Amino acid sequence: MHELAITQSVVDLVIERTAGRRVDLVRLDVGALSGVVPDAMQFCYELISSGTSLEGSTLVIEQTPGAAHCRSCGEDFALGDLILLCACGSADVDLVAGRELRVLSVELEVESCA
Repeated sequence: MHELAITQSVVDLVIERTAGRRVDLVRLDVGALSGVVPDAMQFCYELISSGTSLEGSTLVIEQTPGAAHCRSCGEDFALGDLILLCACGSADVDLVAGRELRVLSVELEVESCA
């Protein structure tokens, strides 16, 4: 399960960038063709964030669908898997979306002034 290592890297990155401040929400973009299973990441996130400044925070995963562009006919088309073949029969295609794995945003807990 590579989701465990990927999720650990996300948690480590967020902790580093937020200097240990309490985090309420982490929003990720995970491409449909990235090979990462969002439900597995959700499960791992709860385990890995326990005892950290992310404990109790929400992980929101947005999934970018796969898309490609055919260099032969110029067609843009959706991809459900990594079979890079255009309807025209050409395999001369560019993958333009679906392999993303990035942190989109982090929401920090509001600190009280009291």
